[in-house]
Amino acid sequence: MRVLFMGTPDIAATALSALLEGGFTVVGAVSQPDRPRGRGMTLTPPPVKVLAKERGIPVYQPESLRDGALLPLLDACRPDVIAVVAYGKILPEYVLNYPAYGCINLHVSLLPRYRGAAPMQRAIMAGERETGVCTMQMDAGLDTGDVLLRRAFPISDEDNFETVHDRAAEIGGALLCETLKALKAGTVTPQKQDASLATYAEKITKEDCVLDFTKSARVLFAQIRGLSPIPLSFTKMPDGKLLKVVSASLAEGRGRAGEILRAESDGFVVACGEGALLLRTVLPEGKGRMNAADLLRGRRVNVGDVLGNV
Repeated sequence: MRVLFMGTPDIAATALSALLEGGFTVVGAVSQPDRPRGRGMTLTPPPVKVLAKERGIPVYQPESLRDGALLPLLDACRPDVIAVVAYGKILPEYVLNYPAYGCINLHVSLLPRYRGAAPMQRAIMAGERETGVCTMQMDAGLDTGDVLLRRAFPISDEDNFETVHDRAAEIGGALLCETLKALKAGTVTPQKQDASLATYAEKITKEDCVLDFTKSARVLFAQIRGLSPIPLSFTKMPDGKLLKVVSASLAEGRGRAGEILRAESDGFVVACGEGALLLRTVLPEGKGRMNAADLLRGRRVNVGDVLGNV
């Protein structure tokens, strides 16, 4: 089975590695162009490109797929199937219809729930106790194609975006291999999605990251976990500077929303609309990550101060 792989970030690189370890013939890798990263805005290749080059796989990074731009590559590679994992662009119909087995997408949710750009973050932020990965026969819609295989896994209070991402990558890579083998053997039955159950996971915006302490501690706890370690939720300190929150846990306490109630050895407790949060690890504006308790010891904030007003 000749596989053309399309993907860009870390989760896609993990899936590509699984295909290679599974013995699949990967005839090429299509990824997003190199982008400037970091404070120095250094032009940086995406993880899929790095892995593909290490493994001797030809890499293609078209700026656009429109007007048949990928046709020369498709004709040269002659893929039986195209495996797609977080590529980052909508595939035109000429790409979807080219391979005999079509385009197979790995999506990190239990479809039809959480279609769209940020399924892992949105599931955690919504307080879901379970998510999963699906392989899907791609069509012209947004994550609307027939589901081939799926695997569910739990989300605990100890999980954040990073741990769910890494678990999904490992499970998803194995599921993608299983799917391609089943496709060739003719042993998988596509299942249509129930559109009435569909929900959408929109891209994370700056507004999604603002901590509103009038909300319940449980809601904010899920928000913090869903946005950690990137892009991170945030509030404002009394001096007007931003305070990003890396980790927190549920706590006991009552007070004004956003009020710092007390210090603990591993952080400080902030009152919410219902309940309270122990902020553990924080990232103050212009500083590095630190134990939240050190913020109190350094007098950047004090018990009785109120966080918020972003």
